[in-house]
Amino acid sequence: MKLWVLRHGEAEPHARSDAERNLTDHGRKEVLSSAAQLIGQPIDAILASPYVRAQQTAELVREALGFEAPIRTVPWLTPDSNPLTALERLDSADNLLLVSHQPLVGNLIGLLQHGHLRSPQAMGTAFLAELEGDWPLAGLMALNSLRQP
Repeated sequence: MKLWVLRHGEAEPHARSDAERNLTDHGRKEVLSSAAQLIGQPIDAILASPYVRAQQTAELVREALGFEAPIRTVPWLTPDSNPLTALERLDSADNLLLVSHQPLVGNLIGLLQHGHLRSPQAMGTAFLAELEGDWPLAGLMALNSLRQP
């Protein structure tokens, strides 16, 4: 299985709530640059945080790839979600793209690579990580690449 983890693009600094922050124009450009890295990849599903900036990021990627399936919005991909809970939800061998936030993405990538939460992966806006392994289990996936826009 391959797992791609994409942090949302740059977002506005303020909104009524953190969940309502929109992507900036620069953030949209960052996302499109990262989406180009996914062209031709065998993605079976796109899962995204319910936060606006992650939804906008996922939609830009979906459009750029011509991906026909709808984006699956899941509540366990928010910034403060527990990476152990997220890992429990990754129970398939499908090739997935996760669109989420820091600190969750860095903690999840570190957990998948190292088997613990002590070595999170640094992830700037619109950074794209590609991991590979037989199953999404703690410590059993390899980080193939980390790309910035």
